[in-house]
Amino acid sequence: MAKQYETVIGLEVHVELATKTKIFCGCSTEFGGAPNTHTCPVCTGMPGSLPILNRQVVEYAMAVGLALNCKIHQYSKFDRKNYFYPDNPQNYQISQLYLPICYDGFVEIETTAGAKRIGIHEIHMEEDAGKLVHDEWNDCSLVDYNRSGVPLIEIVSEPDMRSTDEVISYLEKLRTTIQYLGASDCKLNEGSMRADVNLSVREAGAAALGTRTEMKNLNSFKAIVRAIENERARQIECIEDGGTVLQETRRWDDNKEYSYPMRSKEDAQDYRYFPDPDLTPIVISDEWIRQIKDKEPEFQEAKADRYAKEYDIPSYDISIITASKKMADIFEQTVSLGATPKKVSNWLMGETMRLLKEREMDTDDITLLPENLAKLIDLTDKGTINSTVAKEIFEKIFEENIDVEKFVEDNGLGTVSDESVLRETIEKVVEENPQSVADYQAGKKKAIGFLVGQTMRVMKGKADPELVNKILQERLE
Repeated sequence: MAKQYETVIGLEVHVELATKTKIFCGCSTEFGGAPNTHTCPVCTGMPGSLPILNRQVVEYAMAVGLALNCKIHQYSKFDRKNYFYPDNPQNYQISQLYLPICYDGFVEIETTAGAKRIGIHEIHMEEDAGKLVHDEWNDCSLVDYNRSGVPLIEIVSEPDMRSTDEVISYLEKLRTTIQYLGASDCKLNEGSMRADVNLSVREAGAAALGTRTEMKNLNSFKAIVRAIENERARQIECIEDGGTVLQETRRWDDNKEYSYPMRSKEDAQDYRYFPDPDLTPIVISDEWIRQIKDKEPEFQEAKADRYAKEYDIPSYDISIITASKKMADIFEQTVSLGATPKKVSNWLMGETMRLLKEREMDTDDITLLPENLAKLIDLTDKGTINSTVAKEIFEKIFEENIDVEKFVEDNGLGTVSDESVLRETIEKVVEENPQSVADYQAGKKKAIGFLVGQTMRVMKGKADPELVNKILQERLE
């Protein structure tokens, strides 16, 4: 009988915080920009420059920690992590090893077996490194320091996850919580949320942990799933072939779906950590913690419970809408403008999700204004436009946020409800389609659908469908 193996997974999740300026200087944290334009002597590591801590970084770190059920170290310090790499201008990174700001937390995720608690070992603050740009054409590497000094928190989990489903549930819970706090946009495609996977395997039932590897360069949920499945298979194959799994850092290449060894086992002493002499310790009062706690928003679970009580919409719709703070905000603001909750939900779950998928967009990229969606629903309810035209207009407001009423007027998109015009058009359609008329009169009632469609085509989609149906039935019978 083949041996059964258990996968043991822990994650180190790096999250870029949504401050306007960097952690130790006043440079912009805005994504993009020409290389090395968001820089100064501090974040490029110039001799004699001194760091000054951004208070907002501490508050965001505390807010995330409290939301993830962590304890707060009320006396916290920064340390220097020494290593030599071109994107690390000081030859050290300012981080936290000995007294991280948050520790001993947890989140609860839903699994097929029910709720499961994933422990959080610690959350610490640190600065990001720069970015190496590899130029294959000129066979060289260039350094962009725009990202150097961007504030990060690193959320280190306990090795409590056992499958890719649990990993993704955990990451989604982290992302939703942090987005609700406004502490980060958590866009994986822009690198503002990144995960390193620590993974080992052991025989099912064994108490001792296997030798772990750490995989880096994971910037999408799909890449994380593929990397975990690949590394699990690689380690099991190694063990069954009589080999030894080495403790090492590996780089995941998602295009080739393969991981490569980067460096062997590293411990804290390899980095020669010591307290940063340029930064004073952070002393956090009970009052400061209370202020942060009092600012907590309504999180997804509480919002979903409220929606179930207040709005007549399906539980599935609730789970999708509340999974994104942006979607939840649009929903609530549109409803507050007088739109029916179910109709707002239908637009978000239908056309919005379709367009996001087609354009490969994240929900955070939605620019749709609630006022425009409310106007569109109102015009449809009044019969000023029909559902076909409404869908066309929705695409315009999704892309450009045009003035709905002006667009309808300027493009003559109002519903045609003039019975004389419709009867004249229907008469022509009936004359041109004798077979469908005969089918209907022979008892094939579905044939009327074709005639309705032809009428709508002639009317360029602007006819009132209910009135077209009514007149057609009168005419055919």
